[in-house]
Amino acid sequence: MGYADELFDLTGRVVLITGGSRGLGREMAFAAARCGADIVIASRNLESCAATAAEITAATGRAVLAHQVHVGRWDQLEPLADAAYERFGKVDVLVNNAGMSPLYESLGSVTERLFDSVVNLNFKGPFRLSALLGERMVAGGGGSIITVSSSGSLRPDAHMLPYAAAKAGLNVLTEGFAKAFGPTVRVNTLMAGPFLTDISKAWDFGDQESEATGYGSQTNPFAHFPLGRAGNPPEIIGAALFLMSDASSFTTGSILRADGGLP
Repeated sequence: MGYADELFDLTGRVVLITGGSRGLGREMAFAAARCGADIVIASRNLESCAATAAEITAATGRAVLAHQVHVGRWDQLEPLADAAYERFGKVDVLVNNAGMSPLYESLGSVTERLFDSVVNLNFKGPFRLSALLGERMVAGGGGSIITVSSSGSLRPDAHMLPYAAAKAGLNVLTEGFAKAFGPTVRVNTLMAGPFLTDISKAWDFGDQESEATGYGSQTNPFAHFPLGRAGNPPEIIGAALFLMSDASSFTTGSILRADGGLP
């Protein structure tokens, strides 16, 4: 095992990822398994979780538990924690990745139901799951909690205000949980910028397609970013593995940005 392999080694650890069957969560789940971890994949779609779990096991040989859960529903989160501990006996890393940002026509058209759904999934759920698993991690001797936030929490737009506000709340939780669960449990935010996942299919990139970038060549909304483009899902892996592993042993209460240099 080389030096870098040792530094990012997750052998013997258990990583629980919400929203882990697609997008950035899927990339992080595969990466953690390739570094030796057993995985818990949780989302609302059990079929999708099971399919991803089977792919990870086939590719890496690691054990993977697929669990159906609605992260926005308080009463479903303790059963998720119990299922993970019943299968593996512990959780070493929690990745709060599940989230959504539904479109709406105007701020006045935002319904109470939409608002509550966004806040419940993006804020309330991560709070509850972090509290439940963080206390168990402390009792077990340590761990790492990673909450996936959004660059929208720093640069909110009118079309995503409930989502941006919920993600901004996660940034606050990171520092509070780091103080509550330290020194044995580290708590950090991975702040993702625009990535080309399933969600990005709803973005308007203009009329012309650019083979080089994957978005409109005439209207590139990321032209003002230092990197000049959106991210590809595998580009989240390095930051995620850093926070999961002992490579970040002196990093807690922090916000790590992976956003192409958001202006």
